[in-house]
Amino acid sequence: MLYRALKGIVRLAMLLFCRHIRINRPEALRSRGPLLLACNHPNSFLDAVILDALFERPIYSLARGDVFRHPWLNRLLGKLKILPVYRTSEGVENLGENYRTFDTCLELFRRGNIVLIFSEGKCVNEWHLRPLRKGTARLAVRSWEENIPLEVLPVALTYSSFRRFGKNLLLDFGDPIRQVDLEGLATEGQRLVRFNQLLQGQLSRLVPEISRSDLDRQRVLLERPVTPTARWLLAMPAALGWLLHAPLYLPAKNWALRRGGHTDHYDSLLMALLLFTYPVYAGLLTALLWWQTRSPWSLLALLALPATAWAFTRLKGQLDHPPARAAGATGKGRFSPGGGPR
Repeated sequence: MLYRALKGIVRLAMLLFCRHIRINRPEALRSRGPLLLACNHPNSFLDAVILDALFERPIYSLARGDVFRHPWLNRLLGKLKILPVYRTSEGVENLGENYRTFDTCLELFRRGNIVLIFSEGKCVNEWHLRPLRKGTARLAVRSWEENIPLEVLPVALTYSSFRRFGKNLLLDFGDPIRQVDLEGLATEGQRLVRFNQLLQGQLSRLVPEISRSDLDRQRVLLERPVTPTARWLLAMPAALGWLLHAPLYLPAKNWALRRGGHTDHYDSLLMALLLFTYPVYAGLLTALLWWQTRSPWSLLALLALPATAWAFTRLKGQLDHPPARAAGATGKGRFSPGGGPR
């Protein structure tokens, strides 16, 4: 029940959070299991939230194990279909839990479910594919050894911005990797290496390589032009949207800055906070308007507020600008601590 409710809320929130979503193969969103989504990881837990909202069927996600430390959080994440994966940096004593998670994934595959894994192993805000860890390969190969007809679908997420609200999103799917693609390889080690070669090759074609300082390439690949007519029609509601939402957005942005402004989690923290506070904020403004006017027309504010926010996201800037000192040194698109949101 909680999972379904949050999925519906996130789908509505994405109308504001994502200015434009381009999907190369929309039919993939209707995929059925057993399926392993092998994805890059540019934007923290926001990556899983977006994929979960877009896919028709439920998705079980693998997440870093250190967020499962508290028993109440462990139960909550379980209800949200999130499973732990531990790295050596999170304690060697926890690595044994990965076998339990992999066994759970195998059972999910047997039941025809979909599991999401981030094959790079770590989130970094960048337009660049990093070397893949072996976790995806091990899970796929073990599934095939158990005679599970698993398919592995390469998935690439590309954001126009890691610091701006109302972003463009590119969602690209590759070709499924199947057990037949590893036929003729005698040892497990050979199968793991070959699998990673296939997955790395597909993801490298799907994930664009863009330098943080290369604004021209960012504009070509990530920006969506706004027509003069649209600018004229949306100017007034966009200005109203900024004024009405500033009392909520600016404090939320400052909170996210303090908690994650120098990390790769800023974007996800900001969206999570707004996801739960915006309905309260809209309800309070509507109640205040009704109290002042006593008119049933005041209830239209529940529609007008998100409409003005939508107009503002259509006209606001779409790209992050590189920090003056660090832009030329980042090389592959990662944000330096000096980069701030706009």
